[in-house]
Amino acid sequence: MSIGTIEKRKLTPPEIASLWGVTVETVHSYIRSGELRAINAACPGRNQRPRYKIDVADLSDFERRRTVQPAPKKPRQSRRRVKARVDDRY
Repeated sequence: MSIGTIEKRKLTPPEIASLWGVTVETVHSYIRSGELRAINAACPGRNQRPRYKIDVADLSDFERRRTVQPAPKKPRQSRRRVKARVDDRY
């Protein structure tokens, strides 16, 4: 596998934000919370801002975990009317 192929399997937060229709800050919050795995490609020790790269497999895993599942259908219970009880003992 060549370096070019490896690099194409990584996405940046702005790319993911445009795919999902959310802000870049939302993607960063997923990364900071640990929900979305990413690597920091910034040079260590240079006091740079983080430059996150997200692997396509990690992105697929994140989407799989956050997919909404329909609620299981509960059996429908019949509603019986309760007859009013009249007490004639006054």
